Order: sequence, then C-alpha cells, then structure tokens
Amino acid sequence: MPVYKAPLRDMKFLLNEVFDYPRHYASLASGENATPDIVDAILAECGKFCEEVLSPLYQSGDEEGCKLENGEVTTPAGYKEAYNQYMMGGWQGLSAPEEYGGQGLPASMGLLKQEMMGTANWSFSMYPGLSLGAMNTIYLHGSETQKQTYLVPLTEGRWGGTMCLTEPQCGTDLGQVKTKAEPQGDGSYRITGTKIFISSGEHDLTENIVHIVLARLPDAPKGTRGISLFIVPKFLPDASGGVGERNGVSCGSLEKKMGIKASATCVMNFDGATGYLIGPENQGLECMFTFMNTARIGTAIQGVGPAELSYQWALDYAKERRSMRALSGKKEPEQVADAIIHHADVRRMLLTQKAVAEGGRAMLYYAARLADHMVEAHTRGDDRKAEAYDDKLGFLTPILKGFLTELGYECTNLGMQVFGGHGYIREHGMEQIVRDTRIATLYEGTTGIQALDLLGRKVLLMTQGGAVREFTLKVANFARKHLTDKRLRPYAVELLKLTAQWNLLTVRVMLAARKDRDVVSSAANDFLMYSGYVTMAYMWLRQAAVAVDKLDNGGEESGEFYKAKLATTEFYFERLLPRAQTHATSMLSPTRSLMQMDSDHMAFLD
Repeated sequence: MPVYKAPLRDMKFLLNEVFDYPRHYASLASGENATPDIVDAILAECGKFCEEVLSPLYQSGDEEGCKLENGEVTTPAGYKEAYNQYMMGGWQGLSAPEEYGGQGLPASMGLLKQEMMGTANWSFSMYPGLSLGAMNTIYLHGSETQKQTYLVPLTEGRWGGTMCLTEPQCGTDLGQVKTKAEPQGDGSYRITGTKIFISSGEHDLTENIVHIVLARLPDAPKGTRGISLFIVPKFLPDASGGVGERNGVSCGSLEKKMGIKASATCVMNFDGATGYLIGPENQGLECMFTFMNTARIGTAIQGVGPAELSYQWALDYAKERRSMRALSGKKEPEQVADAIIHHADVRRMLLTQKAVAEGGRAMLYYAARLADHMVEAHTRGDDRKAEAYDDKLGFLTPILKGFLTELGYECTNLGMQVFGGHGYIREHGMEQIVRDTRIATLYEGTTGIQALDLLGRKVLLMTQGGAVREFTLKVANFARKHLTDKRLRPYAVELLKLTAQWNLLTVRVMLAARKDRDVVSSAANDFLMYSGYVTMAYMWLRQAAVAVDKLDNGGEESGEFYKAKLATTEFYFERLLPRAQTHATSMLSPTRSLMQMDSDHMAFLD
C-alpha cells in the first residue's frame, strides 16, 4: 500500500528561507509563541499524525464509504478513532483565539496543518476543515453570546460545522435561494428548506453539528440582497452550553459520488428548525464570503496536495518499474531493463508534478502571510488595514483556487500515466487520487466562476485593472533585483516581459468588453490560467533566488537540495510557462467563434 510522507524539508525551506516566516511571526501579536522551535515541533508532530494515522485510512475509507441509516451517518472504520486523536491533540484550535479555548497561533499555522492532512487523506480533512470556516464566520460576525455558545465547543473539536448554501434549484446563483426564515418573537427564527451538496452535513465524529445557513426573511428583497445568515445547530445548546434537544434538521440522503467517498456529502432538510441570525439582516451573503474565501483557500490545497501525493507515489514507482532501455544508452546494465525514470517522457510527467506541487505550495504560503495580516488587523479593530489585506488576498483567491486545482487534477492524471496500466487498478491508489481530486475544480465555485470573479469583479469592476497593476509592480520590482546575476537573469527578464504583458492584456480585454459584454466571459478562463502561470513563475524565481544565495553562502539545506530547486525552476520556465502565451492569444480572440452558432444547431441528432 502506498504511503504519504510529509514534505517537511520543502515546507521549512519556504517558511524559513523563502518567506522568512520567523520574522513574519515575530511581527504579529499572535506569533509570540510561534517561535522556530515551536513551529518545527508542530510540523513534525502533525506530519507524524498524518503519516501514521490518516494516510493508512485513505484507501480503506474509499472502499467502505459512508453509510446512512435512519437519518444517521456512519463514517468508515477508523475515522472516529482518528478524529478523537485529532481532537485530543488540540489540532482544531491551533489558530483559534485563546479566549475561546484555542492556542492563538497565526492563521497560517492552520493552513500548514491543513495541507498535510489534506494530502494524506482529503476526505477526512474535510470534516474539521468545514468547522474552521464556521468558526471564522462566527468569530467575525457573531455576537459575543454566539461566540461563547458555539466557538468554545467548535474550537475544542467536540462540535463540527458546515456551510449550507446550495439548493436543488440553484447552484452558484444564490439569488435563487428559497429557504425561509420566520421570526419567532423570542429572537430565534424558524428555518424551512432543503440544502444540497452539504459536506459533513451529518456524521458520527462530533456530538453536535453547527450549520451556517443562508435563508430569506419574510420581507426580504429579491435576489442576493435579500439573503440572511443563520446558525442552525443539529442539537440546541442547553443552559449549561452542552447538547440539548434535537433540532428540526435531518439528512435526507447521501450523494453517490465519483470520489471523496469517505466524506459525507448530504442533502439536508430543515423542517421548521430553530435558527439564530448572525450578522445584519439581508447581509448574509457578505458575511458568508468570510466562509467562502476560507473554503476557497482550503480548496486550493486540493490542487497542491494531490499533486504532491501523486508525485510521491509516481516517483517511487518510476524508480522501481523497469521497461526497455534509455534512448541514450543503458543506465542499469546489470538489470533486465532500465527503470522508467530514465526515460525523458516519464521525467516530463514527474517534473510537471514536482513543479506544480512545490510552486503551488509557495503560492499558498505567500497568500497565508497576507491572511495572517488580515486576521491580525481584524483582531485589533483596524478595519482599514484589514480591508487592504482582504483586497490583496481577494485578488489571489480565485487564482489559487481555480489555477491550482486545474493543475493539481492534471498532475493526478500524469501520476496515473506514469503507472501505465497499473495506475488504472485500484490497489495502487492512483485512480483514487484522480477521482478524489476531480471535485476540487467544481466546489466552492467552478473554475469558470473563479475566473469571472477574478476578471469580472476583482480586476474590471472593482479596480479597473488596479489589482493587476499593484501585484505586477511587486513582481517586477523583485525581478529587477536579479537582472545582474547571470544564473537568474533569464528568468527575471522573462518575468518582466510577462508583467508588462499581463497589464496590456488587462487593458485590451477591458476595452473589448466595452463593445461586447460577452468578452468578459469568453476571456475569463484564459485570463485566470495566464494569471496563474505568471504568479507561479514569480514563486519559482523567488525560490531560485534563495537557492542561488544559499549555494554561495550556505543554508539550512544541502547543496543538492538547492540545485534541485534551480533545475525545477529551469524546467518550469522552459516547459510549463510557455503555456501562458496560448492563454494570452486565446483570451483576445473575438467572441464570434463562441457565440455565433445557434443553440439548436449544436447537435443534429434527429
């Protein structure tokens, strides 16, 4: 059975040498206890938990799946025991505020934990992962009474959380939400409606489940302006803060899915359930964006994690599997054939996985620093600073979610391809990674929705290109610093060209959209993917710059490690980054080729 190994060396390289997290943490009030020794200890312990407890349940959980009987969901064998270990280890409250039982560490520490857990066993990680989003929403928008009632057990891990948005008649278009919320005169509301695709909606891991639900008040305006947000627990809290009577919430069915079968994806029925308003009336969608952005960043991990896991298993297989001789001559003459890692095409697939996994990890850690600053500003009540960091993070969020999950899915297919026919057989685990990862490009907004959010909202509507100008200025300034080093100059020059092109493309799309509104939709996916490739190139230049410095002056890692970073940078710039130009060409193509055909003429089947 394949095993997962936490990539602690690469994680520490990014944390300590590329992004200087020790100094970053020292600048945060929440980072007082995040000393290098403490961070190393936490990473090591979490890695051990993921390797020894979660990874062994990955394939067995897929085989068994979840079961629904009499409204109760049972998770696969070993999940409850693993969750108890997770809860007893205090992992849920790692980055939660101390006043509600958490350890008060920076938000980015939680992301590091999520990455390892999600890579080792994504299905399992979704249960506590959904709770983190609920916790963030309650912390930012709930009353103090709500925080005391719900945050403490959520932080301890005794209670779980969900987000309930989608309904049978609507997907991403939440303006169509029909779930009703009727005031009861005592400050509570009667919630009635059906929600679908609810991850962790019902399970046996926690004693209570706190649902964060979008619903409409009786006099609410139509569309998204009339949606409010409610806390609807499975069991109503009793006077002592424990579990009281059962609420009118039930699981109607479990979705039969392509993958992540050990994660309970439920149809949830709210039959006059008691709920409590969180945040202002008719501003539920704004409050929910806290949850959604948290979930989207978390989902971006499901691009990096599967690329890493598939790469680890494919690399081991490529070193052992023997087939034919290398075209450049025998590499292992004492063997009947050479290991397939000596074949250039196999290396193409492996290096693509490596470049995406390590480049994507750098993108996540870069964004995590912004998240730390945003949370810190919120905690201090500095709304202006919090909003500034939220804008920076908001620009990157759709790129992280859309681009990384698309490339992560590509990498899982490459890993399966390395295995050849054996990759198609369940016992090797490669086809499961493919199935599990496919959902990542769909939930929390499909790639198309992320692309429209990036280009339509963040770039054109909200900032008129300002978001691109601000980010590319930072990238260009970094690139200019490395023009004098001959080892880095080719990458720095290419990146400077790309930052200029990115701004030019933005202006051209903006001007074209004034004449043809369909341009925004037709260009959005290519714009997102182009943005992703350039952003990842920036991350690879940053890693290469550190590698060059450490090779000259010494670092925490071996010389071979830094040389591998430089080799991967070269591979990325020469083999993967050229894809950006295809997207640049495509995004400027007229919409006619997309829109001219009559819908009735798409197929002639009669």
